[in-house]
Amino acid sequence: MNELEFLGSPGSPYSMKMRAYLRYRKIPYKMLRGLMTGIEGYPKSKTPMLPTFYLPKEDGDLEAVIDSTPIIRRLENEYSLKKTLPNDNRIRFIVDLIEDYADEWLTKVMFHYRWAIEHNAKHVAPKLVYWMDHTISEKIANEMVASFSKRQKDRLKYVGSNEITKGTIENSYTRFITILDSLLSQHGFVVGKQPSAADFAIYGQLSQLTRVEPTSSEICSNLSPRVMAWVDRVSDASDISFDSQHWSDFDEVCSNLQPLLSEIGKTYIPLLITNANALKQDDNTVKLQIDGIEWIQDTFTYQGKCLIALAQSYTSLNDSEKASLYKCLQGTGCDVLIDEFNKAS
Repeated sequence: MNELEFLGSPGSPYSMKMRAYLRYRKIPYKMLRGLMTGIEGYPKSKTPMLPTFYLPKEDGDLEAVIDSTPIIRRLENEYSLKKTLPNDNRIRFIVDLIEDYADEWLTKVMFHYRWAIEHNAKHVAPKLVYWMDHTISEKIANEMVASFSKRQKDRLKYVGSNEITKGTIENSYTRFITILDSLLSQHGFVVGKQPSAADFAIYGQLSQLTRVEPTSSEICSNLSPRVMAWVDRVSDASDISFDSQHWSDFDEVCSNLQPLLSEIGKTYIPLLITNANALKQDDNTVKLQIDGIEWIQDTFTYQGKCLIALAQSYTSLNDSEKASLYKCLQGTGCDVLIDEFNKAS
């Protein structure tokens, strides 16, 4: 079995998501280090991002591939050992939804704690540079730190982090940690006794929030030593055996996940839908209330694609599955998402 190669960094939540996923599934890999712009001798990505995977095309040549979620879906089809997507289509939709929440909302939390709080930014910026290349000179490193820090802080407006929204972001983080602590105490993972794609997405963001950013790490340590330990566990879960019977059944998943689904329905779903409507109207700004507080950010094209992907996941369900899924989601705020899908169909 050939090694999968990808350009990544310990400071990239999506790199850590994918590394943990590959470790669990025992897929041979090599994580390469270097600048996001790419590595000599490897194909270039149109959009420099971490991680960048170098995967074979039909003709055998390598191409640069980004976006962790579709990469996981591809690898689920190409490798048979230890799948991370349950067979029940309703649970699979919920896994898709939680993975999207982690990738798109929890990353706002991570970005906020990393760049909106000055002492956190000063702590992490040099690490991010040296993680790319620990041999560069101090002079060049300092120049890169200054440039990279400015660029990332300028991006806070796209994330939605500002003086008005910081309370919303920080409160959502503490609620999430408390919810996750309770969930993990039941079976150990989000939808059963073994990790799903949703677990790896959550882990990716928490690998930064609980291990890199000082403020959010202290918060989690005080709230939940269990979650702190779980982050270490998921980092290398290669020893966990897979059993299709270790997924919880749908009714149990639905019951166990009500608090988490309600948190997603309170924060991410309103933003996801409002952003999609703004994109349709060619509006450059997203305005809404999240958890009773005004939220304003620039529209984000990629999250429009996230909504489309979730709609496609939903349409794969039959009518009976859709009905029981909707019943599960009722009252959580996530049912609004299904209403949007049904209106569009």
